[in-house]
Amino acid sequence: MKNPVFSPADILLPKNNFEKWSVIACDQFTSRPDYWEECSRIAGDSPSALRLIYPEAFLGEKDRSARIDSINGTMREYLDNGIYNEYKNAFIYVERIQSDGRRRCGLVGKTDLEQYDYSEDSHSAIRATEKTVLERIPPRVEIRKGAPTELPHIMMLADDPNKTVIEPITALRENGELEKLYDFELMQGGGHLSGWLVPEKYHGQIVNAIDALGKGREITLAVGDGNHSLATAKACHELMPTEINRYALAEVINLHSDALEFEPIYRVAENVDPSSVLSAFKDFLEACGAKLSDDPLAQSVNFVSKDTNAELHIQNPPHSLAVGTVQLFLDSFMGKNPDAMIDYIHGEEEVISIAGKDNSCGFLYGGIEKSELFPAVEKSGTLPRKTFSMGHARDKRYYTEVRKIK
Repeated sequence: MKNPVFSPADILLPKNNFEKWSVIACDQFTSRPDYWEECSRIAGDSPSALRLIYPEAFLGEKDRSARIDSINGTMREYLDNGIYNEYKNAFIYVERIQSDGRRRCGLVGKTDLEQYDYSEDSHSAIRATEKTVLERIPPRVEIRKGAPTELPHIMMLADDPNKTVIEPITALRENGELEKLYDFELMQGGGHLSGWLVPEKYHGQIVNAIDALGKGREITLAVGDGNHSLATAKACHELMPTEINRYALAEVINLHSDALEFEPIYRVAENVDPSSVLSAFKDFLEACGAKLSDDPLAQSVNFVSKDTNAELHIQNPPHSLAVGTVQLFLDSFMGKNPDAMIDYIHGEEEVISIAGKDNSCGFLYGGIEKSELFPAVEKSGTLPRKTFSMGHARDKRYYTEVRKIK
């Protein structure tokens, strides 16, 4: 019988001081070492997940191996010193109050790495939504390969419009059927986090409901956040496969949750001649067999610069999403114009501000709708990197749960 894509896990939680324990995903605030220094001040001498992760703000430091050795040593120390309670074969239901006040509900368990493939033409049941940058994996393998434990900031998406997985557990929690494990304020404005143990009698129902989401389609779960961490776990499993490292701890959330918003990530180009960029974009479309039209229902891209605001309607576009069409063009353009600089920007006003400067331009387009995500990945493969953002930085997942991987 095929393994379920998502199942209960043996989960470790600290016995106390969750406020000092839980810290945000390591790939946030990468240009803000002061943010991480404040995390260290808050944690003080207490056990903290901060001591078990490698914030990417410090990946450029010279003696990286010394920090990795310290992380692995602290992992072993925490295991030996009995700071954890262990919950065997557990699902943990979590509720996060975001910075906007909305409640995001999820389920923590383990995902099967042998059913996950991050390649662009993957047909696996667990799929990356955005292109994986292969160069980002080896440094992360260096960190994980000697680690005895893992902490998840991976968020998996379930395309569950009928609300068959997470929402029934919410009802159980509201009826008082779940044992509360933690309830605390996250440091540095991260909102509030609560977690409950799901009774074992409901596990089979949950596992079957998740697997049922893949019936009649290729994808059962898709990675929303933390794909490079999941890819790293996969690489480590392939290097030295064991039954325990075949899995990775993750949180599943419903793509259709009202608390989850997709925000488009736009592109700007600097150190360029805007008129040449626009001309090159039109030539690229023509070479791809696309045509510009007056049809407002065709794929739409808005090109902006200091002197130009051009709305382009594209028939037969080279990618099913406007962001994909723009990224394909920029990849081609950068190959011929190495002095150009491309950046990825949230917010239309910021794009217009940057594009209004000399030698700059920007591309605006509609964001991907939730209902489009799984079909787009099934049709076109992984989406371009930085296609969309799931909420604000401080709403990203905080490390709380721990799992042994050796």
